[in-house]
Amino acid sequence: MLRFLYTVAMYLATPVIVWRLAARGIRYRGYFRRWRERFGRFPDPGLDGSIWVHAVSGGEVNAALPLINALRRRYAPRPMVLTTVTPTGSERARKLFGDEVFHVYLPYDLPRAVTGFLDRIRPALAVIMETEIWPNLFHQCGRRGIPLAVVNARLSERSLRGYRPIRALVAEALRNVALVAAQSHADARRYRALGADPARVQVSGNLKYDMPLPKDARQRGAELRAQWGETRPVWFAASTHEREELATFEAHLAVLARIPDALLLIAARHPERFRAVEHAAQNLGFAVATHSAGDATPETQCLVIDGMGVMMRYFAACDLAFVAGSLVPIGGHNVLEPAALSKPVVVGPYTFNFEEITRTMIDAGGARRVVSTQMLGTVVQELLRDPRELTRMGAAAHAVCVRERGAVRRTMVMLGRIFARARYRRESAPVIATRR
Repeated sequence: MLRFLYTVAMYLATPVIVWRLAARGIRYRGYFRRWRERFGRFPDPGLDGSIWVHAVSGGEVNAALPLINALRRRYAPRPMVLTTVTPTGSERARKLFGDEVFHVYLPYDLPRAVTGFLDRIRPALAVIMETEIWPNLFHQCGRRGIPLAVVNARLSERSLRGYRPIRALVAEALRNVALVAAQSHADARRYRALGADPARVQVSGNLKYDMPLPKDARQRGAELRAQWGETRPVWFAASTHEREELATFEAHLAVLARIPDALLLIAARHPERFRAVEHAAQNLGFAVATHSAGDATPETQCLVIDGMGVMMRYFAACDLAFVAGSLVPIGGHNVLEPAALSKPVVVGPYTFNFEEITRTMIDAGGARRVVSTQMLGTVVQELLRDPRELTRMGAAAHAVCVRERGAVRRTMVMLGRIFARARYRRESAPVIATRR
């Protein structure tokens, strides 16, 4: 009954969903393309027994990369399917894998859309990244006997409270999950509280620690520094949201008052905001350059990163990184990308999406937390004027990344067990003879 009521609500919400899709498409054309996939309609690719991985957006695709590569090696020649929700995730998937991995958008959680999707990709194993719980999708996987795993699973206290009104519905969905591979013991505890079978919840660690660095990241970073002026202090505001951008610019004005040759790199979280960030920087009087127009010169005060898949070279080129989504209650973004490149990290007060990683980084001395725009400007000034402290923090951040690796190996062992059990059940199922 709960799932029936949920499904009715989803159908009633469909006009709003379509309107939202169209509204986003006005700003970002990727939402218009391939819209039928979001309702489970796409040409049958002729797959059978595929390994299916779902990752919401670009960050999750990056985190899933080492796991996907391990799955491809382990289960070759089975076809690999990768689904995303956002166009940025789709672009990242295509850039990383091209035609080697079949990519479509995950359908909305409507029964006909879900069944059409599963009928076309016919998975033998389903792997959901992080915190995606879809009652109809999970129900269909359980009904079809598809082993379903939630890996790199995370669940903040805030999200757990948010699920409370529909906890019974979520618990019903989780009964179809064969494995929850949690990032931490705290995440595992919350999944159990949400209704996951305790026997199926294990701790694997965080896959993001195993993310490979682009081979040319450091070299590209060094080339950028040579172009800008190698001795210039450079800080990077990464993955900013709308209400953080003005705060970042205010902080940079404070930095420039003390360090006149400082350079700010800024990358908005959502591509549709690239132009707005550029115009805001110009209106505040900064000498502005953009990635798409050929990067900065020694005279540039603010460089707007208006391209996809280029963040790592800019992390490699900066002296310190402010990881945004944390000055506003978004919950923060991934601090491990700059840390893996030995860059000190600054975060705001809201880091509940990556709480354990952020706390570990702060405790190790590789990151610092600020609570206001004014404090952001002050801390950035202090660090940029203290090269020895930048080096010490960067080394501490990198040491955390090295120490915590191994989640891919542990996750693969767990997935191998549930896949083997599912195959055994299928192969040992009794064959019922019929009379002619």
